[in-house]
Amino acid sequence: MDTALFDYELPKERIAQQPAGERDASRLLVVHRAERRLEHRRFKDVIDYIRPTDLIFRNAARVLPARLFAQRPTGGRVECLLLRPDGGDASTGSECWWCLLRPGRKLPIGSSFGIEGVFRAEVLDKNENAEYRVGFALPKGMSVARLAEDQGKMPLPPYIERERDDERDSADKDRYQTVYASRERAVAAAAPTAGLHFTDELTQAIESKGATFHDLVLHVGMGTFKPLDEGRVEDHEIHRELYEVPATAQQALREGPSQNRRRICVGTTSVRSVEDYLSKTDRIHENGYIDEAGLFIYPPSSFMGVDALITNFHMPKSTLLCLVSAFLSPGKTDGIDWLKSIYAEAIEQEYHFLSYGDAMLIL
Repeated sequence: MDTALFDYELPKERIAQQPAGERDASRLLVVHRAERRLEHRRFKDVIDYIRPTDLIFRNAARVLPARLFAQRPTGGRVECLLLRPDGGDASTGSECWWCLLRPGRKLPIGSSFGIEGVFRAEVLDKNENAEYRVGFALPKGMSVARLAEDQGKMPLPPYIERERDDERDSADKDRYQTVYASRERAVAAAAPTAGLHFTDELTQAIESKGATFHDLVLHVGMGTFKPLDEGRVEDHEIHRELYEVPATAQQALREGPSQNRRRICVGTTSVRSVEDYLSKTDRIHENGYIDEAGLFIYPPSSFMGVDALITNFHMPKSTLLCLVSAFLSPGKTDGIDWLKSIYAEAIEQEYHFLSYGDAMLIL
């Protein structure tokens, strides 16, 4: 299957540069798969489609404000994007993280950067993916995660344009984060954006209706933005992401069908976690299930644990587009053209796309 099948023309003006005024005021395109029918609503109307028996699975990962700006000893500027922790360095007593650095060509192994009186960092290693292992020397009691919360900016995707010092920075710290993100799970390099539309009030209203939410955690990585390689879809090397499914969520996933309870995933990250978990084990792990999702979902994939999906509008030639195409028509390939048709209508109706954009509910 040619990756060109997942390409479409996305006008720049349709890429949202900031979120809707209120989270649940974003637009909602409802897709009724059985009837091949569309509705145009607002996200707060999602409650109209929720049944009292529904089980809703969401990614509670928290986005770390992982963009740090610092200086080299010569005074040159450095941008450091924290990716994932990698223990410590006994020889220096520092905390280590894998990072992306800019300008990387001016930061060879052994070079340093930092903020005077705040932290000092040394480049310790570099891997084949152009990621740098960096050791951070910090004041006593300070961690890199705490440093990021104090000094960092949100790692917005490159299609959301921001100046280095932007008046929207403080708003981004709030809005590029779900209201249910766990403070103990600051493990995401990008937001699980389908969840950005939920408010506490909407969540409570859905729970009052009888539906239940189940949290899981997928460590969203930068690989989520990697476009499909040229050539065959089957040859694309999918990114891998760590995920955690608590025992209560495992039980709900397995008991849902027998109890005639619909399983709704909020976002593609939840789908990846659910489908990877169900594909690898046939039992409930009482202490939680932790693994690495390397599952690439594309037409004509079928789904074991997802009956409905809430998702945003995705980039051309992205693996997320493949997943949504497959979900529109499980076990078949006609979802590809159907999704293009749906997106064409969304563009015509002036929906906003990508991370800060509007949402789809696929029933």
